[in-house]
Amino acid sequence: MSTITMMAAKAPSLPQLNLKASTFRSRKTKSSHPTVRMQTRIHRLIEDQGIVLMPGCYDALSAAIVQQSGFTAGFISGYALSASLLGKPDLGLLTPPEMAATARTVCAAAPVIPMIADADTGGGNALNVQRTIKDLIAAGAAGCFLEDQAWPKKCGHMHGKQVIPAEEHAAKIASARDAIGDSDFFLVARTDARATSAKTGLSDAISRANLYMEAGADACFVEAPRNDDELKEIGRQTKGYRVCNMIEGGVTPLHTPEELQAMGFHLIVHSLTTVYASARALVDVLKILKENGTTRDHLQKMATFEEFNQLVKLESWFELEARYSKLKSAVGVKS
Repeated sequence: MSTITMMAAKAPSLPQLNLKASTFRSRKTKSSHPTVRMQTRIHRLIEDQGIVLMPGCYDALSAAIVQQSGFTAGFISGYALSASLLGKPDLGLLTPPEMAATARTVCAAAPVIPMIADADTGGGNALNVQRTIKDLIAAGAAGCFLEDQAWPKKCGHMHGKQVIPAEEHAAKIASARDAIGDSDFFLVARTDARATSAKTGLSDAISRANLYMEAGADACFVEAPRNDDELKEIGRQTKGYRVCNMIEGGVTPLHTPEELQAMGFHLIVHSLTTVYASARALVDVLKILKENGTTRDHLQKMATFEEFNQLVKLESWFELEARYSKLKSAVGVKS
């Protein structure tokens, strides 16, 4: 047997480490992760506003519109990105590098507000998670969601979801925390355990959320509660900051930020509002175009040429162009 083969045989894989919940409870007192960590932009928003409403976006244009609409934060939805980038449903087809590449353009298009990205399951084990986190930080993201689904994952409001062992995901959260270091990056631990059992799913999800908080998350996210009683139970029983996801047509009842704040939540994500609205607008206007061959009697259904130019701030680009044209001319005269 070669030396390389022998070394590989001796190296334990992550599941063989058999990490227990007590591992993360003990980390609280003797690890390098103090109870009070760096205050991120998202922490400051929560403290300033009490409740933060975050619309989803899926490309640079939607991000720019979210910022111009006056929101103070946004969310890069994996579901929406899978639809817009791949034309596919949220079934684990999107990869972490594709999310990181989109995060880079989204954050550049909306530099004034922080953007949290959907990191799905982190791309694999604890080692893959570190690369995913560092890629998102480099792209300019202000945080991410990291979920405990088994791969291939599904949208949180679809059926047929499975979750990995809680200790395995807690190890991934701890790995993510190490990768973050002192970066301005807000880590949300998501659990999809609610969907795994009608009887014990909610209690399991709450237990997992609290374990993930002990492992190093900044906030917890119990996905897809079924009713207001479950929302209130999550608000009472989970630790730290809490996230709630509002999906039009999903399994969780829709509420205002004020209503959810009263139930104990801090970050409200409308992850699919923009992509659903865009899809509806496209379907409607293309039906008109197909049937009539023109849109001249339905211009109210879309932005006009001038309105769209204002959205992308065309005039500021003309001003910049004129500035450098004058500079070019002045340099030419001197030479």
